[in-house]
Amino acid sequence: MGQHSLPGNPPVPLQLRTSARARRISLRISSLDGTVTLTRPRGVSERAALAFAREKEAWLRGHLAQQDDAVAVGLGAVLPIEGVARQVVAGAGRRVVLGRDEVLVPGPEDRVASRLLGFLKTHARSRLAEASDRYAARLGRGYARLTLRDTRSRWGSCTADGGLMYSWRLILAPPEVLDYVAAHEVAHLQEMNHSADFWAVVTRLHGPYEVQRRWLHREGAALHRIRFS
Repeated sequence: MGQHSLPGNPPVPLQLRTSARARRISLRISSLDGTVTLTRPRGVSERAALAFAREKEAWLRGHLAQQDDAVAVGLGAVLPIEGVARQVVAGAGRRVVLGRDEVLVPGPEDRVASRLLGFLKTHARSRLAEASDRYAARLGRGYARLTLRDTRSRWGSCTADGGLMYSWRLILAPPEVLDYVAAHEVAHLQEMNHSADFWAVVTRLHGPYEVQRRWLHREGAALHRIRFS
């Protein structure tokens, strides 16, 4: 995948990819982080693809402007933690402290984002491990490992050898949403598909899940607009 950009103020970064399956040039804007992907079929020149992007520049900039609501984490910023909006404020001592409507982060101001990120990842691992253990016990199956990533395309996954992977950003969502994703991935330990049998396992482990699933479709993209760097 090549890196290009449309000139202007500001420039628009483009990810240029070639696809053997594509029948025409296309542009896609990620709703999660605003990444613009320009896809060209094999046999179509890079120059032609970039010319297509220039023709669509007004459309691109209009859609990107609608997504330009990223939250830069620092003192005074407000972000959701466990689904509750909390303001980042200066703390004392050595530990990040989660309050009712604020999160207290000690240390120099230029390290607030990195310290809070570390706290959130640790907190996410604890909550996701607890939820995964609970659902795995209900299922009667163990899992091999639990890893956290900052995935853009999925909230979790399960490998064939029983490895569970989750987005650490689930700690920003309401607890019931995190629990649903854990139940979803643990259910894959038994059903490595999205068949009716799989959804029956999710229901058995978690109970009704449509509210939580809709929340992710409706609100999940906003969690990726919280920037720690």
